[in-house]
Amino acid sequence: MPPTAKAAPPFFKKGGISAYCNRRMLVILMLGFSSGLPLALVGGTLQAWFKHSGIDIVTIGFLGLIGQPYSYKFLWAPLMDKFSLPFLGRRRGWIFLMQMLIILATVFIAFQDPRQQPWLLASIALLLAFFAASQDIAIDAYRIDILYSDERGLGAALASEGYRLGMIVSSGGALILADNIGWQNAYLIMASLVTIGTIAVFVAPEPETQVQVPKGFFLVVTESFADFFKRPNALAFLALIILYKLGDAFASSLSSIFLLDMGFSLTAVGTINKVVGLSACLCGMFVGGLLMTRLGLFRALFMFGILQAVTNLLYMVLALVGKSYVVAIGAFLIESLCSGMGAAALGALLMSLCNPQFSATQFALFSSLTALGRVYVSPAA
Repeated sequence: MPPTAKAAPPFFKKGGISAYCNRRMLVILMLGFSSGLPLALVGGTLQAWFKHSGIDIVTIGFLGLIGQPYSYKFLWAPLMDKFSLPFLGRRRGWIFLMQMLIILATVFIAFQDPRQQPWLLASIALLLAFFAASQDIAIDAYRIDILYSDERGLGAALASEGYRLGMIVSSGGALILADNIGWQNAYLIMASLVTIGTIAVFVAPEPETQVQVPKGFFLVVTESFADFFKRPNALAFLALIILYKLGDAFASSLSSIFLLDMGFSLTAVGTINKVVGLSACLCGMFVGGLLMTRLGLFRALFMFGILQAVTNLLYMVLALVGKSYVVAIGAFLIESLCSGMGAAALGALLMSLCNPQFSATQFALFSSLTALGRVYVSPAA
């Protein structure tokens, strides 16, 4: 169970921010990087390698199925709630094991050639995706177990920022490396960067309070779901989880197409949508996490929810004004900033809803539900 909540110091007063700059936050940032790193290695980066090697588009299309473990990780999450490895504690042991398997799988991929054995390479990439999704389960559960209640907003923000930085390194960074030193060396470097998360595992503290896990695997499965649904307003919370970022999903699902239709160049779209938008989103997560230390969860969810909804209307302003670089940059900057603040609040909500006995299972389920809007909103948009 997480440590007893303590009063949040005003972050804008002397010593306020420093009160949250502790070892737990650094560990969460590093583990977030370790979580985000493998995603592109089994996604866009792997597809680019296949394309660069002259593999046909049909085969490359099937590579999209490799990411399926991320969508179904809640199915084996109860195993990580029930069983502990005989080293490094209940959560860190699983994280360390998955990191070692991620390194091995990535090194094995580095020495393959898509032109000779594409399906063997794809099969190992599928295993890598499974190990990476399992690492995410354990890291998410550890974050829930270790944070004080007033640290969850900032913790969620730092975890998301680390995750996105890992994705940037394994996507854009890996492609740049591959273009200069070859695909094998690029993947070997990516494997070595997993050790950033491994260092975090060894410096990470254990939760101050241990929990009792029900005896029997099936009891863990049934009680993890029963524990949530017996709470007051459980269905309302599920609706909130699914719908909270739905407006953002509508706004962002076709944002690049929207800019292209308005006559912006590919360079402008990449700069406005990706560079400006991503940078503002990362800043919004951090600012939102800090503000939550003063606002509390409910007020932050309410205020950030309104902000992210209202700022979506800036895209309507851009549509009315027409092609304008100033308006486009301003719209994406402000909307992405507020979207990042909302993401920090939603992450804190998911953590607060988890029972430490079943945090791996419950968070895996909740995070899968938050993805429903992003997956199914594009056709409607």
